[in-house]
Amino acid sequence: MFSKTRVTEPGPRTQPTPESEPPRGLDTSYDMPPAAPARARTAPSVLSSDLTVTGNIQTQGDIQVEGTVEGDIRAHQLVVGDSATIRGEIVAEEVVVNGRVIGRVRGLKVRLTATARVEGDIIHKTIAIESGAHFEGSVQRQEDPLANGVTKKLAPPAGRGSDKDGEAG
Repeated sequence: MFSKTRVTEPGPRTQPTPESEPPRGLDTSYDMPPAAPARARTAPSVLSSDLTVTGNIQTQGDIQVEGTVEGDIRAHQLVVGDSATIRGEIVAEEVVVNGRVIGRVRGLKVRLTATARVEGDIIHKTIAIESGAHFEGSVQRQEDPLANGVTKKLAPPAGRGSDKDGEAG
């Protein structure tokens, strides 16, 4: 079935396997690839439905919450499961809410499914709210909702001239 004759024949060899590479010194930083993006991991971290976390959670990866979190969450992608409750601010590039969130949600892409219950403001670049979702709060679109700091209030509409102090608005 298999023959070793090709392995022993002279001629160009294929790429060496990792086992046949010679050992290297301790300083290998010269050939290290640049820092891998946070997307190297494929499976999200899952907080199960019987878990309660008190405190803030921060990761560059993905999180799926099925339990209860009493604190802020910062992640690349966050999925709030059907049985989950989050009391705190959510900041993520992508947020999918199936369960309950009590607090502000900031994300580039925010999606509230039909089973979502959100009590708080949503600051987003794009948003989708399915029929049946329960939402109490305000929605504000920003180019960069993930920017640190306090969300700016919208300026009053440019109006009919100047204000009382004689300064233009």
